Amino acid sequence: MRYKSQSVAYWYFAVAMVLFGLQLVFGLLSAAKYLGPDPLLYILPFDVTKMIHTNLLIVWVLTGFMGATYWLIPDESRTELHSVKLAYVQLVLWTLMGVATIFGYFFRYGTGNKLLEQPLPSKIVIVICMLIFLYNIGMTIKKAGRFTTTEGVLVLGLVSSAVLFFPALLEYGNYTVSIFYRWWTIHLWVEGVWMMILGGFLAYLLIRLSGADREVMEKWLYVIVGLVFLAGIIGTAHHYYWVGVPYYWLPIGGFFSALEPLAIVGMAMYAYGAMRRSGLSHPNVLALHWTLGCAIFTLFGAGLLGLAHTWPSINKWTHGTLITAMHGHAAFYGAYAMIVLAMITYALPSLTHPRENDSNVIGYWSFWLQLAGMFGMTLSFATAGIGQVYLERIMGMGYLDAQLKIQIHFIMLIASATLFTAGVGLFIFDFFRRRPRFEVEESGS
Repeated sequence: MRYKSQSVAYWYFAVAMVLFGLQLVFGLLSAAKYLGPDPLLYILPFDVTKMIHTNLLIVWVLTGFMGATYWLIPDESRTELHSVKLAYVQLVLWTLMGVATIFGYFFRYGTGNKLLEQPLPSKIVIVICMLIFLYNIGMTIKKAGRFTTTEGVLVLGLVSSAVLFFPALLEYGNYTVSIFYRWWTIHLWVEGVWMMILGGFLAYLLIRLSGADREVMEKWLYVIVGLVFLAGIIGTAHHYYWVGVPYYWLPIGGFFSALEPLAIVGMAMYAYGAMRRSGLSHPNVLALHWTLGCAIFTLFGAGLLGLAHTWPSINKWTHGTLITAMHGHAAFYGAYAMIVLAMITYALPSLTHPRENDSNVIGYWSFWLQLAGMFGMTLSFATAGIGQVYLERIMGMGYLDAQLKIQIHFIMLIASATLFTAGVGLFIFDFFRRRPRFEVEESGS
C-alpha cells in the first residue's frame, strides 16, 4: 500500500463480502423452493427471496467496484485520496440504504420493476452515494494532475453507470414502456459500461501483476471501449424482441448481439498476451489466477453462452426460461464477481497483517471450488432449461407439470451451489482471518 488513504478500500471490501455471503443464502433458499414443499411459503415466498438474491448481487458488486476504485485511483494518480471522510460517509449511507431496502422487501415495499425494485427513497440515496463517489475520485485525479488511460476508461464506465441510472428514477404507466427503459439501466450497465469498468480493473491488474508494457495494455483498452460502444450499446435490442416494440428490433438485436462477444474475446486475448510475455513471475500468483480466470470465464459465460441464446430464432424459444439463468449466472460471476475478487486478492496482502506460516492454500481451494461449483450450476441450469424449452414451448406442457419433470436438475443445481458456497465461504473466511493494517509500505505494492 503506497498511500494511507487506500486503506478505505478494506471496509468496502468487508461490506461486499458480507453482502456476498447473504446473497448466496437467499440464492440457495430460492433454489430449494423448486423442490417443494415450501415451509416458508407464507413468510418468505419465492418472489421475495429471488428479489433479495438478485438485488444483493447488484449491491455487493457495486460495493466491490467502489472499494477497488478507492484502491486503484490513488495508486494510479500517485496521490492520497481527496477525502477519506467522504468515502466513509458514502459507505455508511450506502450500507444503511442496502439494509433498509432489503428489510423493506420482506414487507413487499418496492417498485416491482425487475432488478430495479428499490423504492424511490433508496434510489435517491443511491444517487447521493454515486455523486459523493464520483466527486471524491474526480477531485483526487484533479489534485494529482495525472490521468492515465486506465483511470480514464474506469472513470468513463463509472460516470456512465451513474448517468444510466436516471431512467430507473422514473415511473411509467405503460408496462411495455417501463420494460423498454428498464434495459437502458440494466443492459447498458452489465453489457455496456460495466465492461469498461472491468477493462479498467483488468488493465490495472495485468500491468501490476505481469509487468506488461502500459502503452500496449492501454491500446487494448481503446479496442475494448470501441467494441462496447459498437456492439454492447446497440445490442440492447435483444431485450426488445418480445415486449411489444416494432419488428425492426429483431434484426438489429440479432446482428449486434452477435458482435457483443468481440469485446470479451478482446479482453481474453489481452490477458493471455500479457501473461505469455511475462509468465507467472509475480509473487501474488493467486491474484493472477483470479485475473486470468475472470477473462476466461467471461468469454465462456458472457460471450459463448450469451451468443447461444440471443439470436431471435433461438430466443423465441428460450426467452424467460432457465436458459436465461444459465447465461446470467455464468456471465455475471465471470465478468464482475471475479474481477472484484481479483482486486481484493491483489490488495489484501497490503491491507492485512500476515499470519505465521501463512500460505495461499485456502485461497486456491476457494478459487477452484468456486469455479467447479459455478460450472456445475451453469450445466444444471442448461440441462433444466433445455428440458423446459422442449416440454413447455414445443410440447405445450403446463409450467408446473414441466417443473416436476425437470426437478432432478435442481438437485444437481443445489449440489453445485453448495460446492460454490463452500468456495465463497473459504474466501470470506480467508478475508476476515487476517487483522487489517493501514501502514504505508515504502516499496509500494
